[in-house]
Amino acid sequence: MTSSTLFKRPDGVIRNVLTRPAVKTMALMALCAAYIQGPITKILDFQGAIAEMEHFGLAPPKAIAVLVILFELTASAMVVTGYFRWLAALALAGFTLLATLIALRFWELAPGMDRMMATNAFFEHLGLAGAFVIVATSDLARGSKP
Repeated sequence: MTSSTLFKRPDGVIRNVLTRPAVKTMALMALCAAYIQGPITKILDFQGAIAEMEHFGLAPPKAIAVLVILFELTASAMVVTGYFRWLAALALAGFTLLATLIALRFWELAPGMDRMMATNAFFEHLGLAGAFVIVATSDLARGSKP
């Protein structure tokens, strides 16, 4: 196929590539990457995970750290494998919104680099939550079942 054919009618080629199961699995793994990496980091540095919970005023910090680790790994596995994907995606969207409101309170920071970085991260996380809602609605629209 020549490049001129690709630009005249790209939907067939693009659809063929993007609808492959491996591409969907990789995209879902990428979407869940922070929810896979984060708990692994917390497991490898559990004292750091406890300190993070204390930093954000979450108590009891040890129990909350364990729950976060279990939740993120379980929900990520559900999204990637398709087992109640819609439910896990909505749970991760809600978790992301809650964590964002707790951890990225940019409006409380003085103007400057820290505020700008927190603002950008806040809105990136809103986008991530939105992507999980799209996954859930797409799954439900297809009548997906476990």
